[in-house]
Amino acid sequence: MAHLVDLSLDIYDKAPTFSPDPKTAVTPHLKIEDLKYNITQLVMSTHLGTHLDAPFHFFDDGLTVDKLDLSKGFGPAWVLDFTAKDAGDVITRAELEKQADKITEGSRVVIRTDWDQAFPDQRYFSEGPGLDAGACTYLAESRIACLALDMPTIYAPEYVQVHHTLLEAEVLVIEGLANLKALRNDRIVLVALPLRIKGRDGSPCRAVAIDGLSEVHMSAFTFAQRSGR
Repeated sequence: MAHLVDLSLDIYDKAPTFSPDPKTAVTPHLKIEDLKYNITQLVMSTHLGTHLDAPFHFFDDGLTVDKLDLSKGFGPAWVLDFTAKDAGDVITRAELEKQADKITEGSRVVIRTDWDQAFPDQRYFSEGPGLDAGACTYLAESRIACLALDMPTIYAPEYVQVHHTLLEAEVLVIEGLANLKALRNDRIVLVALPLRIKGRDGSPCRAVAIDGLSEVHMSAFTFAQRSGR
């Protein structure tokens, strides 16, 4: 039976992020005793927690988050298991090429390392595994629609190069997924949609997986999505 799996990190006051980025503040603004309702002020990075990148994140003339093709983060996806990777390890082109049948034009690729279990420790942001430049070049050449991963960034030591490679190829990049270990299947429907933040570089998103769909239902979903464009 199909079920939903939440793939998102929590957002909370003082939630950690990369050191140069805006600090997180979740502050009560009004309470019930004030005007009979609760309302909260958020101060946070557009790349806090589970989030997606728009090309404008690395290119001044790149697409902004409000202009993204939403279908890239919404549809059938393959989950590739790299949980054998340790802190600091890289996923290489050769390793991805072994799963070339899943890395095809228009596909959505989810990388599972279970590195989210290091959150919120600061090492989550500095010591994790990643996809090296060769791996990202292969994904770009394969013309995939979306790369989603459970690390806070693609590969910190080469963050400019790997982002340029993927975003120039118009690959949607989703970072900071969580709880991929709860998935029972390597074929899911991924749902990850941004806030409509006009003219900016990225957005936190609520990412979920629809897990357990039959191949028949998966095919029907794919057809319905394509016919609705």
